[in-house]
Amino acid sequence: MDPPPPYQVEVSMTRTRNQHDNIQEMAETLLRSSVSQPGLASSDVSPLAEESTAPSSTPLPKQEIPPEVTLPVVSPTVKVTGPPVTPVPPDSPNLRRLSLISSPYLPIMGTARPQKTKVPSNSIEKLRSIEQENEELRRQAQRDQAQIEQLKRDANRSAYVSNKEAKLRIAQLKNEARAAVAEIKTSPTSTLSPSLFKSTCSSDLLFLIDCTSSMRNSIVAVKENVKKIVTDISAAFYDESKIRVAVVAYRDHTDNPNIQALDFTTSTEQVFLFLTGLEATGGGDIPEDVLGGVNRALNMSWEQPTRCLVHIADAPPHGRVFQDPPFDADRYPEAGREPHGLLYEPLFQLMTRMSINYLFLPIAKKTDRMAFLFSQVYLAASADVQLNAKNRYCDSLKKLVVEQSRSQTVASSKRTVQGNLMFAVAEMGTVYTYLQKLVVKSVIGSATRTASRTVTQASQSMGGDTKVRSDVVSSKLKAIDEGEFDIEKPSWNTSAWFDEVIVMEGFSPEAVVHSARTLDDMIEDDEKMKMSTTDLTIYKRAKPFAQGATRLAFYGRTTHSTSPFVVKSFKREGKQLVHLVEEMRGQTFCKAFALEFNSLVAKEYAIDFIVTTSLKGKSEKTGSNERLSLEPFIQGDYVKYNNNCGYVNEDIAGNMTNQAAQAFSHFTFERSHGQFLISDLQGVGNILTDPAVHAREPERYRLSDTNLGTDGFKFFFATHECNAVCKVLQLKSKASMLLKDNYEFRETWPSVESTVCCSNKLCGKIVRLKSAHKALIYPGFYWCEACFPQIERTRLRQACIGAGPYHTFEVSAFFFESQGRMTPRTCPSHRTRDEAVRPPSMPDEKGGGGFLKKFGFSCRDKKAK
Repeated sequence: MDPPPPYQVEVSMTRTRNQHDNIQEMAETLLRSSVSQPGLASSDVSPLAEESTAPSSTPLPKQEIPPEVTLPVVSPTVKVTGPPVTPVPPDSPNLRRLSLISSPYLPIMGTARPQKTKVPSNSIEKLRSIEQENEELRRQAQRDQAQIEQLKRDANRSAYVSNKEAKLRIAQLKNEARAAVAEIKTSPTSTLSPSLFKSTCSSDLLFLIDCTSSMRNSIVAVKENVKKIVTDISAAFYDESKIRVAVVAYRDHTDNPNIQALDFTTSTEQVFLFLTGLEATGGGDIPEDVLGGVNRALNMSWEQPTRCLVHIADAPPHGRVFQDPPFDADRYPEAGREPHGLLYEPLFQLMTRMSINYLFLPIAKKTDRMAFLFSQVYLAASADVQLNAKNRYCDSLKKLVVEQSRSQTVASSKRTVQGNLMFAVAEMGTVYTYLQKLVVKSVIGSATRTASRTVTQASQSMGGDTKVRSDVVSSKLKAIDEGEFDIEKPSWNTSAWFDEVIVMEGFSPEAVVHSARTLDDMIEDDEKMKMSTTDLTIYKRAKPFAQGATRLAFYGRTTHSTSPFVVKSFKREGKQLVHLVEEMRGQTFCKAFALEFNSLVAKEYAIDFIVTTSLKGKSEKTGSNERLSLEPFIQGDYVKYNNNCGYVNEDIAGNMTNQAAQAFSHFTFERSHGQFLISDLQGVGNILTDPAVHAREPERYRLSDTNLGTDGFKFFFATHECNAVCKVLQLKSKASMLLKDNYEFRETWPSVESTVCCSNKLCGKIVRLKSAHKALIYPGFYWCEACFPQIERTRLRQACIGAGPYHTFEVSAFFFESQGRMTPRTCPSHRTRDEAVRPPSMPDEKGGGGFLKKFGFSCRDKKAK
């Protein structure tokens, strides 16, 4: 039987020879040598063996590949052409030789058992080695093919969100916004009364006065100032509040009457007549029946939400516990031995439960220890306590405050919720010059604290974020055990230090070049505020390092950035992505105001706001219900400069950033012509976070918990005093204009130098256009000093998985992450129009509207009402 014609082997791959080809040829050569025995006729040898050629002895140089990229190894596909294979007869002499060959090109045919042929042992070992190598090559090809498919899937997943996907995300956000607004309108606990300011500023003011012989001048001072005090309080609250006044006058146990009282009344004339009828008499020994007077004060008809007790005295209660050696004469030196048997601790604990703010105006040094002991009861109730500098126990109280702060929070930053009760000791002096001012200020401060508590409780009752915040940490909350906090020092650059990897999607502010019209456009319409979609992979610690009223804060970072971040999540469900987006838009709005503010003041008063990114879970592991916000981590101690209910930080009145913060709040009201006022300012140095945007129009920033509307305006101006920065800005608006609803504003503002924010959407730092860094590889983008080096640091050469011959391209992983995208797997020529990353542009002079307007979304959407 004639032998079959020679087989033709065709390689379908177009790439050059590599080491795998050389190995295959070597295997065939060894096979031929193993079956060629002396005396064997050439006609007995397989035709395929005769066609083999010797392998090249010089291997080709290996292609250089950047260490960051692992290129797939693709095995060649071999196609065999020719006539069908004719089975070899069992008795053929060639069968014995063919049976020794296990090459994939020559499968064994027939069923006859081959005869033994002597083969050199070293050739058998080589054959086995070649077989193992061929099997490994086959497995490697399968792995490579799987890797290529995975790369393609990753490329599809990391591709820029198409217009269709963007529309879908916006549609989902609109539906979420409508549902959230509908819940606000229908839920009785989800919104505050429109008379918030009036209700919380209505006050009960009680004067507790030592009425013994030595206090005659004090009684006269209260009598002469009580009308002015009530008038000033009413004016500070725009004549919208109800002010009631009561008086309790106490002497000692041996005096008759021991205690005289006038219950709460709105008639200042009645109070004046009662004080006129008081006689300063009696006293006996040095201590007086202070506790009897306090007990009578607690039993008065307190009913207004804001409650303030003003205590004026020159002597302590009975009991040596209130005196310093040498002790004065005391009929009742042992605590609880007075006729009424009262103790100070239960009385003042009841006072804190009744939410009564306490102001003590001492006349003599003998009351220092009494004030110190009373303050400790308030401190235990988490009140804000303060002794005057002349009190000998002032430093001791400060140490107790620090110790309590450390025991109640693991955070190192100093923050307090300004809704706490107040305990203060102020220096009045013997001429009573500051009595009126101190009392008015105390009542106004008490009112702001009442408002803070009111809005906090209303917000928490609906499962939302607190309306009055101190950003992340509240030293008064014990929602989670101290052992559950992350107390390790952050190891930002060690990926293994982070416990969780989460894949998120959401929205981030769009970077734009700010011009003279940018802020005006944002004031005019929410839709002028641009934002874009974003996709991120976040590395996060499992335990929080701090907590707030409703949120937990975790250390975090992104895949390619070296910048540290904070990941914030809610303690309980209730908040949706749209609420986070509303907060994000608010901070973007604040940054636009800050850009103009900084151009009008000295650089020492410049401020900035961090940007936040609003995210929700994307992967199955993360969970679609997960809602997170991502913001830059700021190292340092947080300071509260003001809040959205009128609190002003007076402890650092001379601090430049504090002065700038108060002036900035005033500037936002003036610059917007009374449409907005931004307060609730806090942060590290001049980097601020979590502001509150108060809007005159009810439909704007409707989903923001901290927006108190026009009540927010009233709270701010009730306590604001213009400082030097306000004067530099030539601000004209003031509190009296709110009472008349007739305003005067500065009409012209200097043109603003072109300013940009860092093009990293996770950073957004304010940068002067002429000093911003630029990268040649990505023209049209602007970078701050921290982000710019990261572009070059993360540049790598990547294999393109697009169609066509093998090729690579250069890319910066940080750049794409900064734009909310994953690193692309295709070169620029293979990317679609949707995948193109466009640089920030000047705001649309025709009104544009940006990303939101394109799809008709706004919190002012009439359909969402």
